[in-house]
Amino acid sequence: MCVDFLASLLSALPPPMRDPVLFAIPFFLLLLILEWTAARKLEEIEAGATDKSGKPRPVSGAYHTRDSVASISMGLVSIATTAAWKTLALLGYAAIYAYAAPWHLAATRWYTWVIAILGVDLLYYTYHRIAHRVRLIWATHQAHHSSQYFNFATAVRQKWNNSGEILMWIPLPLLGLPPWMVFFSWSLNLIYQFWVHTERIGKLPRPFEFVLNTPSHHRVHHGMDKVYLDKNYGGILIIWDRLFGSFQPELFRPHYGLTKQVDTFNIWKLQTREYVAIARDWRSATRLRDRLGYVFGPPGWEPRAAGQPDDATEVATSR
Repeated sequence: MCVDFLASLLSALPPPMRDPVLFAIPFFLLLLILEWTAARKLEEIEAGATDKSGKPRPVSGAYHTRDSVASISMGLVSIATTAAWKTLALLGYAAIYAYAAPWHLAATRWYTWVIAILGVDLLYYTYHRIAHRVRLIWATHQAHHSSQYFNFATAVRQKWNNSGEILMWIPLPLLGLPPWMVFFSWSLNLIYQFWVHTERIGKLPRPFEFVLNTPSHHRVHHGMDKVYLDKNYGGILIIWDRLFGSFQPELFRPHYGLTKQVDTFNIWKLQTREYVAIARDWRSATRLRDRLGYVFGPPGWEPRAAGQPDDATEVATSR
């Protein structure tokens, strides 16, 4: 009965009002303010933190005002850009659902919701992993990783180009899932991921850590330490990482950000810097295969140096 009521209620709403993220924003802000307040109180206690080389580093859970403003600003812009991408996707999904899907799954059935939520989560894992291994897609995602701080403000440091995700969800309407259910499940996935962006929550009981993406797992994902690079891609479930070999437990407090840290709080530059770098590398290359490597190779890819054998490895570390 509850599922039936929820399905009928949501299907009666116009598409823009079906996005749970809009209703979750006040709670995002409340949690952000609470964490920010706690961080200010604890900064003096943890002052003097250094990295392995003895250089100062942000204390656990710290906030930097300009960094946080940049993150929140990117999140606000992403609300508009995501709405635009979803509107575009709605047209395509509706056509696929109406004309290409071999059957239509009923939104009133519990198993349809299971397929939708698990399907979105698995496809998110797939897209997220691709985004870290293909530089052109990494260019859309790297802004989210560009902060050297890890807190709830970082959670809303979102990309503005959702084209990759839009394409990744195509199998779902093709399987007969109503387009609005795809968007709703996508929003639930995004809402879940907000709370894992914090250093204020330690490791949870083992059953939760085994199945779910947790703050401990996601701290690893944002780490730029070599052991943490390109690990823990899961959205809601960490099971996908365990199944497909990309899981890494938290061994020590990560150093956050990119392997080549950025030195700007300009949100336009943060969003576009990697596209500019790709264009610069494309122009500098003289061979087509090198140009394609700069675009579709992993982040950090470089062409072989003169004199290297043909079978030399061309892949560098990510980010």
